[in-house]
Amino acid sequence: MNPFPIILSSPSGGGKTTIARELLLRRTDLGYSVSCTTRAPRVGEVEGKDYYFLSRGDFERRRAAGDFAESAEVHGNMYGTLRSEIGRVLGAGKHVVMDIDVQGAQQFTRAFPKSVTIFVLPPSADVLLERLRQRRTESKEQLALRLHAALQELQAVDLYQYVVVNDDLAKAVHRVSAIIDAEVVSRERVAGLRQQVSALVERLEVEIHS
Repeated sequence: MNPFPIILSSPSGGGKTTIARELLLRRTDLGYSVSCTTRAPRVGEVEGKDYYFLSRGDFERRRAAGDFAESAEVHGNMYGTLRSEIGRVLGAGKHVVMDIDVQGAQQFTRAFPKSVTIFVLPPSADVLLERLRQRRTESKEQLALRLHAALQELQAVDLYQYVVVNDDLAKAVHRVSAIIDAEVVSRERVAGLRQQVSALVERLEVEIHS
């Protein structure tokens, strides 16, 4: 199996992180890439499990050194995916699952063009607003920033290979899992066909030269 990156994007509150966690619980062929951020840890978040929490200075130095496959400033904080994290998961023979925003996804696919990109849509604007408001961890100004970002992210949906509506978590997880399975079969078939063509070409070349 040739493992590949899987990118889940959605507006904040769209459910991409929850879907990623559910997939990791259900599938043994997936691994998670831990991202870096300059924001402060939230209650219950663990260093090295949820994020690598960096100072802005450390983040900038690592970005200048080319350590990130993608990085972006979101809601006043920096986020990034380390190339070493991607290599760690792929090197273990697992597909790497990431939940990153639209801006980061565009950068990442330039670095890893074989990535599978999936946009997770909330079932309605009302549901999205309710999910954001239920957090109760942000000021009105921070909520306004997230709403503005959500609008921009929704306008980028056509850049993604797949779109999954998160109207029901179990169904959404099943849909994303089915996409992964379909991609595995498709890529294995293409690889097999290429090997078959190579063998045919080699055999014909031998026949021609003889």
